[in-house]
Amino acid sequence: MPLIHEPVGDGLTRVWEVGDVRFHAHTPYQEVLIGETAQGVSLFCDGERQSTEASQLVYHEALMVPALLLAERVRRVLVIGSSEGVASELAVDAGASLVDHVDIDAQAVRACAEHLPYGYTPAELARAERGDGPIRVSYEDGWRFLAAAEDRGETYDVVVIDLPDENTDPDAQHNRLYGTDFLARCARLLAPGGVVTGQAGCPTLWRNETLRASWRRFREVFGTVLYFGSDEHEWAFLSGRVDRVAEPGALVARRFAQRGSAAATLDAEALLGGCTPPHSLRRGSGSDQS
Repeated sequence: MPLIHEPVGDGLTRVWEVGDVRFHAHTPYQEVLIGETAQGVSLFCDGERQSTEASQLVYHEALMVPALLLAERVRRVLVIGSSEGVASELAVDAGASLVDHVDIDAQAVRACAEHLPYGYTPAELARAERGDGPIRVSYEDGWRFLAAAEDRGETYDVVVIDLPDENTDPDAQHNRLYGTDFLARCARLLAPGGVVTGQAGCPTLWRNETLRASWRRFREVFGTVLYFGSDEHEWAFLSGRVDRVAEPGALVARRFAQRGSAAATLDAEALLGGCTPPHSLRRGSGSDQS
């Protein structure tokens, strides 16, 4: 049985047993493997777990639901990365009439549609590639897409950054999409009351470097930063609004309770409980979550 040794911190490795490999290829951008694990059909990119059948909805709802609630409206959404397509589908379920899904790796997106039991089906992806429906898929670099959208005067209510975890590899092209310059460009595309959200790393103290860097960058760009740490996954997520919003955690929990939601893995209590940043972030920033 193939084994994937996934680094999770300095000197630490998680080993995945992978059976029934359904897809394995080196695309122009990364190594992609889809196969069966103890968590069901799972996606790995460059040896790192990206999503699994058992936990993907917990992850994607933690990424999307707080941001969708923090935004003043959800009509136009931009998703950068997110090869599986789940984030795009959640945006449509939340009422978006247009979702621009941008991913640099067409081969990876198509493999996910063909082999993963979640996200796009091949037929759904084909429609999105044609722009036939609310989701439009474009295969291009996220930075270039943002530049062209800004030139056209496009605006979005929610911008989602769903990429592999930031790392120290100088050749990893996705790292530049975590930087302050990229966040600022995303912010310039926001409609009034709009939100930028992204996976921000892990709060575990021995692997929280990405989270600490993301927290600092978001606070440099946005007047309001909402932290959400999943209570059933290892990841934390940040959402930013340019304007200042009082008690954003309480706001999203209240909106969830008032509006109702199709979310299957979150409720108002989970939102409210997950919106307090770790002590190390609050102590380091010298201020509260807003």
